[in-house]
Amino acid sequence: MKRIPWILTCAAALLITGCNSKSTSGNANGKLTIGLLPKSKGNQYFVTCEKGARLAAADLGAELLFDGPTNTDPAKQNEIVENWISLGVDVIAAACENKDGISTALKKAQDAGIKVVTYDADAQTDARSFFVNQATAQGIGEQLMDTAAELTGGEGEFAIITATLTAANTNEWIKYIQERQAAKYPNMKLVEIKPSDDQKDKAQQETTNLISAYPNLKAVIAVCSPAVPGAAEAVKQAGKAGTIKVLGLGLPSENKAYVKEGVTQAVILWKVEDLGYLTVQVAAAVAQGKIQAGATEFDAGKLGKFDIKGDNVLLGKPFVFTKENIDQFDF
Repeated sequence: MKRIPWILTCAAALLITGCNSKSTSGNANGKLTIGLLPKSKGNQYFVTCEKGARLAAADLGAELLFDGPTNTDPAKQNEIVENWISLGVDVIAAACENKDGISTALKKAQDAGIKVVTYDADAQTDARSFFVNQATAQGIGEQLMDTAAELTGGEGEFAIITATLTAANTNEWIKYIQERQAAKYPNMKLVEIKPSDDQKDKAQQETTNLISAYPNLKAVIAVCSPAVPGAAEAVKQAGKAGTIKVLGLGLPSENKAYVKEGVTQAVILWKVEDLGYLTVQVAAAVAQGKIQAGATEFDAGKLGKFDIKGDNVLLGKPFVFTKENIDQFDF
């Protein structure tokens, strides 16, 4: 007789909760719930990501939770993932500040039945289903070299300002810059690669040194964000604006003044709002079982179709910000 109340209780629990099985939505109103984790929620780059993500969530009828550290803080990212596990969200999309550190938390989310994707910066591959990749290393390197060639008429000496000489990602981009130059632009010559150590002032000094050492220098390619305005300031101070072309990877907002003055000719990145939109579309599709391992293409609604290479959904080629279009972007 004492077993009957327990049986009735379990039966009631089954009706209400499915007896410990994860429901199809972490939201009581039945909406798909997506947790979008930035590296830093105050960073304008991720604010712009959020804008695109919210548009995608609205198009999908999903609920978007956007939370992250105030400043880049891997431990805080882990705390937020733990909170979302407790809330029982359907899927987490994470931009990972510490690849190894966050992967443990993301695997825990997977064990709890929560789907996981990454964007902008990846986790360990077994901690997520797909990585929404803003641009491939080859795509970045080739775009930088093609733009430099376009600006110089495909001739002359150019130099590269990098982050550190040991940085894996910038070295990968430089490798593709050199391969592209060798294959397509035989009349261009890379004279030196100089480190900025991710410091604008050092980038400025190294560029000043290059201008002195190479009087026929035609272009400077900066492959880390602080180096673009640093190189531009050096060219401006040397009175070489327009004579030495400046281009590189960076945020439009940090380079807009130099671009409008004609000191910097091109800033290369990607459409960050589109990255946010695509990420939420992929996250929703993974949560709903609409995209599986082995897929080669993904339909992201109003953005159209995107290639999938392995477990990377590719946003596509980097975007070139110039004097003509830079005012359209606020990140």
